[in-house]
Amino acid sequence: MDLTCVTLDCVDPAVLAQFWSEALRWPKVRVAEDNSGAVVLPPARGGPYLELIRVDEPKLVKNRMHLGCTAGTLDELDGEIARLVALGASIAWEEDFEPDVAAGYRNVILRDPEGNELCLSGGSWRQ
Repeated sequence: MDLTCVTLDCVDPAVLAQFWSEALRWPKVRVAEDNSGAVVLPPARGGPYLELIRVDEPKLVKNRMHLGCTAGTLDELDGEIARLVALGASIAWEEDFEPDVAAGYRNVILRDPEGNELCLSGGSWRQ
């Protein structure tokens, strides 16, 4: 089995597709004419893509699954958080780790403009 896409339910696929396109730096976006759905395609062929499907109800509870992304190094994390907040994300919370892990790794949970959680990490916990 191969993973082909990750699907998010949302109220406005066009708006959320634009956010995720800019957040992931994936420039290819396709939106259905009636805005019933959209896809955000990665720059390289063959990898999974992000699918956004319109639903009538807004998000009400924490996601049971979410995207995990990296900013790269620990020094790059705060700048990437600021970039995502400028795009419309909000900070939800930051995970606490034991001091030996926290010295080289951080993981911040953000929410996209419709409230879907995503993890953004910096550094490495595999030290």
